[in-house]
Amino acid sequence: MILHILAVGDVVGDAGLDYLSRHLRSIKKEHDIQFTVVNGENASGVGILPRQADAIFDAGADVITLGNHTWNRLQIADYLEDNDYILRPANYTDRVPGRGWGVYEGPRGLRIGVLSLIGRCEMDCNFDNPFTVADRTLKQSDADVVLVDFHAEATSEKGCMGWHLDGRVQALWGTHTHVPTADGQILPKGTGFITDLGMTGPAQSVLGIKPSQALNRFLGGLPQRFEPADGPCKLDAVCFSIDTGTKQCVAVERVTRMG
Repeated sequence: MILHILAVGDVVGDAGLDYLSRHLRSIKKEHDIQFTVVNGENASGVGILPRQADAIFDAGADVITLGNHTWNRLQIADYLEDNDYILRPANYTDRVPGRGWGVYEGPRGLRIGVLSLIGRCEMDCNFDNPFTVADRTLKQSDADVVLVDFHAEATSEKGCMGWHLDGRVQALWGTHTHVPTADGQILPKGTGFITDLGMTGPAQSVLGIKPSQALNRFLGGLPQRFEPADGPCKLDAVCFSIDTGTKQCVAVERVTRMG
């Protein structure tokens, strides 16, 4: 069978969450989506609260992935322990709550594995090596299909992870930089890859926040608490079509909703 997976870019603030809630189900229906992964680490601006995670699930997400802002809202800690369907990066230390890998039931009894990882280039370096963590996790995997959200700053690190896992996972996408890239492709051994999904949130913004606040930072102004921008929103996502017989990705299609 051909399995259609939707990966949705970082949800930014209440506006992004509202937009997701209003549009995700219609997008899933339009593209015959059978499994959906949403990055939610910016749902609270920086971090995510339990009520926001509940709203993302209510909108139609099967799994939520997080990233470097996981601990900006410590209220999520118990939620991460109690809910197997929300993943913080697997290469955080084992001393923090939650998990970074899960296997979930898909259509026709398929076992769908989702791995959340965080990069180390230009990020807080207090993480384990994402490449070796991926290797260890996949050695123990009994999933039929494996999906990877690699939350990283450097495009080179994301690209290297794609090539490192080519043929061992069915789809790998980047998150964190909030800018959709145009390099959706199928790597030589059958892994669907894109450097960054983009974001779900205010379209007239700098990475989802008010342009004046972003500009203030580059002009050397006093630090400010970032606020999501006003105006129309968008949703950036990618649909990966996977042949479950050959365990290879057969199509990578960008999906965008705006206005």
